Amino acid sequence: MRVAAIQTTATAERDVNLKAAGELVDVAADAGAELVVLPEYFSVAGGSAHLRAHAEGLDGPTVSWASDLARRRRIWLLAGSFPEAPRLDPASGGSGPGADPRLSNTSCLVDPDGTVAATYRKIHLFDVSVAGAAHRESDTIAPGETLSLARLSSPPDGDRPPVLGLSICYDLRFPELYRALALAGASVVAVPSAFTATTGPSHWEVLLRARAIEDQVFVIAAGQVGRLPPGMPDGHGHSMIVDPWGEVLAERTDPSPGVVTADLDFERQRRIRLELPVLAHRRPGTYSYPR
Repeated sequence: MRVAAIQTTATAERDVNLKAAGELVDVAADAGAELVVLPEYFSVAGGSAHLRAHAEGLDGPTVSWASDLARRRRIWLLAGSFPEAPRLDPASGGSGPGADPRLSNTSCLVDPDGTVAATYRKIHLFDVSVAGAAHRESDTIAPGETLSLARLSSPPDGDRPPVLGLSICYDLRFPELYRALALAGASVVAVPSAFTATTGPSHWEVLLRARAIEDQVFVIAAGQVGRLPPGMPDGHGHSMIVDPWGEVLAERTDPSPGVVTADLDFERQRRIRLELPVLAHRRPGTYSYPR
C-alpha cells in the first residue's frame, strides 16, 4: 500500500487552507497514494477565540470537503484535525453537568466512497509551559475518551487488510496509547500534528521511531511547518513515514509545504513481528501503575 503524509503551513483562512491542502492531496493521489494523512488543524488554525469562532460539526465544511475529495480521488483520506463544536448532551439539552462547553480536537478518516469510517477526538491535551511553546489546550479543548481504529480496504492478494489506528500530535508522548492501538490490531498509526519548532528538533523523530519500534507498526506523521496564525507556536514540520523496524521510509526536511510518500511492506512487518515477537512476550500480569 502506498501512503502519503501532507505537510502544510495553515493560515487563518479556512478556504485558503482547504485549497492548498487539496492541491497537495492531488499530488499524493497522482503519485499513487491510497491513504493520505493531513496535519492537525490543517483547515482551521489559530488561537482559542479563532478556533471557537470557526468550530464546526461532523457535517461541516472540513469533513464535507474531505468526503468530496476522497470520493473524487478514490482514496482513504485522514482529515488531520479540526475544531469540532461542542456536542450537546441529549440528557440535558446542552446544559447542566453532562455538557462540556469546550470544543474537541477531532480527526476523521474518510473512505474512497466519501463515507466517514472513523472519528477520533484527541485524548492527551497540550498543557505545557515550555519556553517558546507555552500553551493550555485544555482551556479550549475537552479531552477525548476512546480509541479509534479502522480496517482499510483488503489488498488484492487476499491478505488481511491493514488496520489504521488514530492519534493526534501530543498523544505521541504517551506510549500507552500506541500499545493499546497495536494490541487492538493496528498495523499502521497516523500522527497528524502541529508539533512545535521548540520541541521538534530534539523529540519528534525520536518519538516517532520509538513508537514504530516498540509496537512494530508503520507510523505516518504529517506536520504543520513554519509560522502559523497567532495563538499557535511555530510548526516543526519534518513529516515522516517510519516502518516497524524504525527505519525512516520517507521524510520532508525542507521547511515548506509538500508531500512525502512511501510503500508499506506488510510482509516485512509480518516477518519482524514473527522474528522479534515483543507483543507476544508482554507480561501484563506483572505490570501495575503507582497511584
